[in-house]
Amino acid sequence: MFYAALLRFIRRPLVLGIIFASSLTYCIVSFLKEGTNKSMIYQDVSMQHKPFVWRTLQEHNETVDIECRNSVQGRALIVDDRGYVCERTGIGKNGCCIIEAEDTSRYSCQSCNEDHCCIIYEYCVSCCLDPKQRNMLQVVLSKLTVEEHVLVHSLADDYELCLTKCRTSSHSVLHENSYKDPGHKHCFGSTPAETKMES
Repeated sequence: MFYAALLRFIRRPLVLGIIFASSLTYCIVSFLKEGTNKSMIYQDVSMQHKPFVWRTLQEHNETVDIECRNSVQGRALIVDDRGYVCERTGIGKNGCCIIEAEDTSRYSCQSCNEDHCCIIYEYCVSCCLDPKQRNMLQVVLSKLTVEEHVLVHSLADDYELCLTKCRTSSHSVLHENSYKDPGHKHCFGSTPAETKMES
């Protein structure tokens, strides 16, 4: 009897409206509170980053039983983290380019112009990895925008920097939707490819 009376009371439109309004208010407050906490967590994570490592020529050089990271996606060419470019068939089981392979080259700027923009992505990364480019890359890093700094903070070393710069350089695009030079679209330098032509 008590249960039936309680059920009739709860089914009244006014009571249902109050229950719905309080549930909705609770959801909105919880959502806003959670959103505030998430942005705080995001800010904390973006402030903490691992130190960036400039590897030396000696660290680029081969050691016994080394395993290499490589660019993976190239259809014909691959570049490893020591700066070697080779054909896809010239990759060893350890992920490194086989140095003795006929078409393997190191720190190759083949297909690149004087503005550090290249036709072929793998040659862009290989050229960028040359320790002689370090000073120029440090200048590039010093001129980054706030958004670009967030991206760089997620990079561990010069190899990851070169992979990223050659893939996403703002110097190679015009109005963010077309390439300035569709031939030389992979850039890692500090000067846009078309600066000389525009001035």
